[in-house]
Amino acid sequence: MLNRTREGLTQMRQRGWMLAAATVMLSVLSACSVGPDYVKPAVAVPSNYKENEGWQVAQPKDATLRGNWWEMFSDPQLNALEEQVDISNQNVARAEAQFRQARALVQQSRASYFPTVTIGVGLNNSSKSTTLASTAGMRTAPMLYSLPIDVSWEIDVWGRIRRLVESSQASAQASAADLETARLSARTELAQDYVQLRTLDMQKQLLDTAVADFQKSLELTNNRYASGVASRADVLQAETQLKTTQAQAIDVGVQRAQLEHAIALLIGKPASAVSIPAAPLTATTLPPPIPLGVPSEVLERRPDIAAAERQVAAANAQIGAAQAAYYPTVSLGATGGFESSGLGQWLSSPSRFWSVGPAISETIFDGGLRAGLTDQARAVYDGSVASYRETVLGAFQEVEDNLAALRILESEAQVQDEAVKAAQQSVAVITNQYRAGITNYLTVITAQTAALTNERTAATILGNRLNAAVLLIKALGGGWNTTNLP
Repeated sequence: MLNRTREGLTQMRQRGWMLAAATVMLSVLSACSVGPDYVKPAVAVPSNYKENEGWQVAQPKDATLRGNWWEMFSDPQLNALEEQVDISNQNVARAEAQFRQARALVQQSRASYFPTVTIGVGLNNSSKSTTLASTAGMRTAPMLYSLPIDVSWEIDVWGRIRRLVESSQASAQASAADLETARLSARTELAQDYVQLRTLDMQKQLLDTAVADFQKSLELTNNRYASGVASRADVLQAETQLKTTQAQAIDVGVQRAQLEHAIALLIGKPASAVSIPAAPLTATTLPPPIPLGVPSEVLERRPDIAAAERQVAAANAQIGAAQAAYYPTVSLGATGGFESSGLGQWLSSPSRFWSVGPAISETIFDGGLRAGLTDQARAVYDGSVASYRETVLGAFQEVEDNLAALRILESEAQVQDEAVKAAQQSVAVITNQYRAGITNYLTVITAQTAALTNERTAATILGNRLNAAVLLIKALGGGWNTTNLP
């Protein structure tokens, strides 16, 4: 009896060593991963910006853009509005929720690294049919008490799970970049709306000034008409010019109100809750100096490029996960617990039971399913590479577009300023001639209209320059960097 016990213990030890050796072997095998390792796709990057030639803004003290890029415009009202985007903008809130969802998917993928353990309690009582009871002599079976613990574990021999984790991690990083893209888009749109609103304030100021001047001209014409020097037609022309300009000044209010409502939406507030005091741009306002860096930095500073690149990495990992389906699935299962027909002996040592062992399964025919999934994964990868390269090309186009806009608008502004000065001098000269009776009032109206038109054009050009500066900052990534990816 003692020898049999010793032989039983010896067999149990041997089985334990064999199981341990098998586990170690499986762990070694699991160090490999099928499928291609990720290599960042190559893209054509220019050595310099073409549109930067002949135009170079003064460089600020900082060599690169900062996170709060809107502070470069030195406008406290704009700063206060931009700070509310992260808090209340609903597009940003949605993107943040999507990032948390992607991060949770990473956690789900990583869970496959570990065994799944389940435990349950079972009470089973059964009764046989009368026919079987008559032959077996016993109709009612005794109560069966069970407390099983099941353990299942898929050994990641071919790296399928690792590839899925790698894919979900890259997707989560792409989602984080999408979140930053949403922030940058909302902040850029807010800055654009704010610049346009201030441009309208400047237009309104010009129109109000013109209304005051035209009111004086009407008084002068009425006095001349009363003295018999001017005709009734001159008075009517002066009144027409005054009322037309007043109507234009009122019309600006419509666009301004709409911009206020758009800004309210961007900061997540009802349109009725936002009111921005008028603060016209001044003729001395200039776009802030924007550090460009070298073109290759755009690849690291644009969140949309980072998102596209991370999607490529995710698609590449999916190829490995699809190819792993061609190899056998290796799993390890174990079951143990207590089982007894009596409640008093349920959790006692003699009621223990257990079983453990590995299992290997291989699909030998699937009608081309695995080949189709692998081809699909490769096609998704190729498509994501094309999207990545297209995003890069689009980014360089945006930089060049806004560099060209800033360079050309700067030259246009210089010429327009000269036109404004000449028009203002023309008004002064022609008004004096009219007072002296040398010219008619139609010439005065023409000169005044030309001056007002040139002044409004100069204001529009200034707004366009500031808008181009905002878009250039966006094209350069707004001070973001890929090192911010989680």
